[in-house]
Amino acid sequence: MAGTKNHDYHILDPDIWPLIGSLSALTFTTGMVFMMHHVPATDGAPAQFGSWPIILGLGVMGLIATFFSWFGNVVREAERGDHTPVVQLHMRYGMILFIASEVMFFVGWFWAFFDFALFPDPIQMVEGSDNIWENLIGQEGAAALAQFPPKGVEVLNAFQLPLLNTLILLCSGTTVSWAHHALIHGDREGLKMGLWATVALGAVFTGIQTYEYAIAPFAFGGNTYSSAFYMATGFHGFHVLIGTIFLIVCLARTYKGHFTPRQHFGFEAAAWYWHFVDVVWLFLFIAVYIWGGWGAPVH
Repeated sequence: MAGTKNHDYHILDPDIWPLIGSLSALTFTTGMVFMMHHVPATDGAPAQFGSWPIILGLGVMGLIATFFSWFGNVVREAERGDHTPVVQLHMRYGMILFIASEVMFFVGWFWAFFDFALFPDPIQMVEGSDNIWENLIGQEGAAALAQFPPKGVEVLNAFQLPLLNTLILLCSGTTVSWAHHALIHGDREGLKMGLWATVALGAVFTGIQTYEYAIAPFAFGGNTYSSAFYMATGFHGFHVLIGTIFLIVCLARTYKGHFTPRQHFGFEAAAWYWHFVDVVWLFLFIAVYIWGGWGAPVH
């Protein structure tokens, strides 16, 4: 018959949410730029009363609405059987490529950190001119910046809170694997307990990192060490937060009876993402906390 589906692919229905999501992302980034550059609503208006709160708020609301609606459509497609084995395979390819792009994102921060650490010479002016740092802060100040971390900067003790967070993430990788194996073997209670444990460990990690930032002996900016430290560990903390939300959604879906041993890509994607976050943290712990602060005074 004409119109009868005779293939394993899922042909998507027309949807407005990709367009809304794109416009919301543009609005959000515009609001962020205005906020960072203190663009007021009108000439002479105080920066804090500028137009950026409205623009930023609209962008955030649009993105949240897109997440709920678009992802909700994907969940409904999965539950009504549209995600055939072929579709699931291609979704796995997409998740692998997404994680690969995230790997390269962190490669950039590791590259910057190692560049600062291995080549810590102060910034120079054009060839043949004087050192800009010596002109601004004197020879001793320039010499201090030529070290990594800069001379006199205290670093966090890698074997206190960072080590505790490392153990927490390693345990969370175990609990999410427990949940995955429970799902494969049809153990719904094991799936719930494993997810609850992983979400709790992720929340504890975030709380400890927030406290670590609050007591850190150095502020963001001011030198290359602190900038690289906060950008690398901060973006990782953001990924932990996103991964925790990802797992909370999976937990809610579990209580609704979603996921079967044969069809559970949503949970599988969350588990892959969580393991990626674990591995990145191990590199951060070794490179940034242990090696990066070696020989510097400990806070």
